Amino acid sequence: MLKVKVFTLYPDLFPGTLDIGLYKKARQKKIWDLKIINIRDFAKDKHRTVDDKPFGGGQGMLMRADILANALDKNIKYLNKEKNVYLSPKGKIFDQSVAKEFSKLKNINIICGHFEGVDQRILETRNIEELSIGDFILSGGETAALVFLDAVLRLIPGVLGNQSSVKDESFENNLLEYPQYTKPQKWEQKNVPNVLLSGDHAKIKGWRLSQSEAITRRQRADLWKKYIKKIKNKK
Repeated sequence: MLKVKVFTLYPDLFPGTLDIGLYKKARQKKIWDLKIINIRDFAKDKHRTVDDKPFGGGQGMLMRADILANALDKNIKYLNKEKNVYLSPKGKIFDQSVAKEFSKLKNINIICGHFEGVDQRILETRNIEELSIGDFILSGGETAALVFLDAVLRLIPGVLGNQSSVKDESFENNLLEYPQYTKPQKWEQKNVPNVLLSGDHAKIKGWRLSQSEAITRRQRADLWKKYIKKIKNKK
């Protein structure tokens, strides 16, 4: 079972979308579990203050290292099997390959930042890995945490109804997913491609691969380069 702990200033935002559908069922089946820790519970004053002004001046406030450390130290064992993650715009890019690695873990601890971030010393002393879900800014780490968990949980065996469907999705093998069609066969003068109606599985597989290649080459030059490099390395 994957055990997830989320450290946040806004505990009411969880479990959010993870409390419906497949993720809710998976949690009921004890495939994964979620514990929410309110960082303000570890503040030292009656106002439950968790932030302060940055040394050297600058805009905004920073989450204090001592208070965040207090929250972490009382809830984390810091074992090799645990991963501690801080979701930050300056972190390593979180992509499908990283999601796969996290889906194999048994314990993930997620820190949701706010204000202008956290005191750098907490990252350096508590073995915390910084990850970014993209080159944009959010008002807080909670939304990013939900995105992170959505991407990771669906890769855990038993969460999705058909786990084999994951293999055909975008970013597998550095390709975007091919176009898909369902009923009606003809809609607004547009027909489903004949090859998908042929029943010839080899032709369908070839068509889907060619479509994925064309879409990836057109839409994502970065992925296309990785795909071509991988093919060349196999030869």
